[in-house]
Amino acid sequence: MTQSGDERAFIPVKIAVLTVSDTRALADDRSGDTLEERICDAGHVLAGRDIVRDDIEDIRKRVQGWIADDAIDVIITTGGTGFTGRDVTPEALEPLFEKRMDGFSAVFHRISYDKIGVSTIQSRATAGVANATYIFVLPGSPGACRDAWDGILKSQFDYRHRPCNFVEIMPRLDEHLKRG
Repeated sequence: MTQSGDERAFIPVKIAVLTVSDTRALADDRSGDTLEERICDAGHVLAGRDIVRDDIEDIRKRVQGWIADDAIDVIITTGGTGFTGRDVTPEALEPLFEKRMDGFSAVFHRISYDKIGVSTIQSRATAGVANATYIFVLPGSPGACRDAWDGILKSQFDYRHRPCNFVEIMPRLDEHLKRG
């Protein structure tokens, strides 16, 4: 969605993917594969990929390492957003958010509702910003990853998308930290 007369060049973003699972390995991580394929097909850089178990400390430690890494602009996690005892990804990551992105969850659920109906309420998908790094917490199914990427993230991480996008505000994400 670009406006004619104001063509912009594509700017690749550096994105890390973290799968949260007690049962998967890289060899059978379909959700991580789905995100990696879409990230690369869109022209972005896969800056990291890992799997950690459903454990608050393990999840938080991995994401904090990526947040501190200047070579990573975006972190997308998949898994651990449900209601079972092992689903702890929001609990691990929301305390790290300096700013919450409530609209992400609302739009994600709207897109998901069209596919799976009211079952979308079983996801606690969330997003926020920490240390000028976008963080998206997605459910663990390949379908949910496709919905989030295709319906939201692909266009928001395309600098050419109008009227606004995440890429154009990236240089200003840490203004509140610079004010002293």
